[in-house]
Amino acid sequence: MKKTTLFLLIFLIYPYFANAAMVNTDRTLLIQRVEILRHEINVLRSLLSNFRLRQEISSPSYIAIDLSTNSVLAQRNSSQSYPIASITKLMSSLVALENIEKDKTIILTEKMLEPLGQSPSLYLGLNVSTENLLKASLIQSSNDASEALAHFLGKDNFLLLMNQKAKELGMNNTVFYDAHGLSPQNKSTPEDIAKLLDYVYQNYPEILKITKDNDFWLPDASGRMLKFQNVNNFYYLNYFIGGKTGYLPEARQTIAGIFEIKKRPVAIVLLYSSNRQADIFSVLRNIESSNLVR
Repeated sequence: MKKTTLFLLIFLIYPYFANAAMVNTDRTLLIQRVEILRHEINVLRSLLSNFRLRQEISSPSYIAIDLSTNSVLAQRNSSQSYPIASITKLMSSLVALENIEKDKTIILTEKMLEPLGQSPSLYLGLNVSTENLLKASLIQSSNDASEALAHFLGKDNFLLLMNQKAKELGMNNTVFYDAHGLSPQNKSTPEDIAKLLDYVYQNYPEILKITKDNDFWLPDASGRMLKFQNVNNFYYLNYFIGGKTGYLPEARQTIAGIFEIKKRPVAIVLLYSSNRQADIFSVLRNIESSNLVR
């Protein structure tokens, strides 16, 4: 927790420019790499800025649970329901993994590409594997990737499976109306989402591993390779095991993630936050200072 990621700036800059010069001097590629580098630096700046903040936790509904003992380390109104936005994709990815082979090829249709948040690398008629759709959904939070997985099994059937899985996991205050989280009717509680995180951690750690990936590329229709930028902004932290963030005006900022504290996996869920990064660091700091994890 006390180790920051500032030193990573030193290692970020050289490889991008060196690789661009050695592999391809194409101007478009060079511009692309500069933009990627600029984004990475902004991510680090944001993390460092919020790490230094000392403020009250803005989330009105959160929980932190030691998954190794199932003990609650911190909470506030953790049974209160709120829209969860793209945290939804943890459940849709879980349902996809349990019902579709990862190497299964899916042909993208117009219906699959209807949601907001399309990626140029996911286009009409593309043959794409389930695994790559999962990566697009979890890394860049591509709504069309989640929609494609749902339509492949039949949208109504997929939503039924999501809600059935929630009931199976004891998520009794959770309901899903879509596979990606654009609907503010997708609601849950920190207590319920923590159960989902625990199940994923125990049974599908590959989902969490994907959420830390920041090196996923697919070609667009012209064959140009495009990077799927990780949007959770916690992937640089060595104690971040994995998780998903989300945003909607009705949900504000949300996060469901697992962090390692003193070699223990701690699930933290914050809903309706005005600054999830600062809130996460405050929760982690409070847990460490209180010696709740030994």
